[in-house]
Amino acid sequence: MQRKWFQYWFNSPYYHILYSQRNDEEAEFLIDNLTALLKPAMHSKILDIACGRGRHSIYLQKKGFEVTGIDLSEQNIKYAKQFEQRYLHFFVHDMRRLGYINYYDIALNLFTSFGYFDTEKEHVNALKSFRKSIKHDGTLVIDYFNTQKILKNLTQRETKTVEGIEFDIHKYVSGGKIIKHIDFEHRSKHFAFEERVQAFTLEDFKRMFLKSGLVIKNTFGTYGLEEFDETRSDRLILICKKV
Repeated sequence: MQRKWFQYWFNSPYYHILYSQRNDEEAEFLIDNLTALLKPAMHSKILDIACGRGRHSIYLQKKGFEVTGIDLSEQNIKYAKQFEQRYLHFFVHDMRRLGYINYYDIALNLFTSFGYFDTEKEHVNALKSFRKSIKHDGTLVIDYFNTQKILKNLTQRETKTVEGIEFDIHKYVSGGKIIKHIDFEHRSKHFAFEERVQAFTLEDFKRMFLKSGLVIKNTFGTYGLEEFDETRSDRLILICKKV
């Protein structure tokens, strides 16, 4: 089977160099606000879907929850495993084929870790697996970028220099996807990677949730859990339950 863009890019050390400005404070701020809203009991079981290097998972475990982080990137999970302990575990796993059924109190899919697949059917199948993984009264949280604001303010070309590497970034929209080409030179070699994320709106999520047996209970537009505004909000945060 041909490898997808995310299997190359998320396993690359350059992904983490380019996005090294992502800070733990922001992740902890979101987790503090979500746990204050959802009020999970101590030792609640939480699944972090597409956990990356585990920054949300690690903080959740520190707050007293039993956490499982999964990610398709072998390199991310290899890094995260150094933080494993009794109530914190990490596994390489595909979000479309989750293992446990009716097991988790909360499932989280944070920081636009969705929208990577080619077809809506694949995305609906992923949502169905998220739904199956949570208990009957469990909660699913999806944190996506606000597509409307992204499209309105799309910077087509920019250059970022991080750790001495000059990343040339070209963004555009094609086939319902927001595409980002990333080109750079390092150690006399040329590299090119790509990100392709579906331009899903709130209405798209509502349609996919209907197909996957989920319903939205709350919608927020910031990590401070302020009201969602499709023109101004940076994020689209969806708090969902099983139908």
